Amino acid sequence: MDNLYYTYYQSPVGMLKIGGTDSYIAELTFVDNPDQVIHGEPGISDVIHQCTEELIEFFNGKRRHFTIPVHQEGTEFQQRVWAELVHIGFGKTISYMDLAKKLGDPKVIRAAASTNGKNKIAIIVPCHRVIGTDKSLTGYSGGLWRKKWLLQHEFRIAHGVQTLF
Repeated sequence: MDNLYYTYYQSPVGMLKIGGTDSYIAELTFVDNPDQVIHGEPGISDVIHQCTEELIEFFNGKRRHFTIPVHQEGTEFQQRVWAELVHIGFGKTISYMDLAKKLGDPKVIRAAASTNGKNKIAIIVPCHRVIGTDKSLTGYSGGLWRKKWLLQHEFRIAHGVQTLF
């Protein structure tokens, strides 16, 4: 069994907890409550260090694609949803219906949306790029303000435009 490590990174969208092993990142979550911070000695693996560096590059507008290996436990369906999210281009969005269609069945829209919300690897597995069919910002476990910030950040870099919304 791999050793588990974690660290915290203060990003422009708040504190992030980065967790993983020597081989992959398993968690990238927002920390809104100081009580969520685990005190003591965090461990830093090479993968966690690389993840932090890639996040710094992303927030500085110098990275559009993450190369860090990721892994999260889930059903076959959840794995398919998360794999689709990684294919949404930087600075682009798709609707929940588009996501369901990419999975091969528009009837799975609710299951796809639910799985999107269970993503434990924010930003790298870009669930923030999924929006409502009417282009509205709906659902984001990190808060809609973060979703808006991330989308505007990516859109500005990708298109040289100041605002998307």
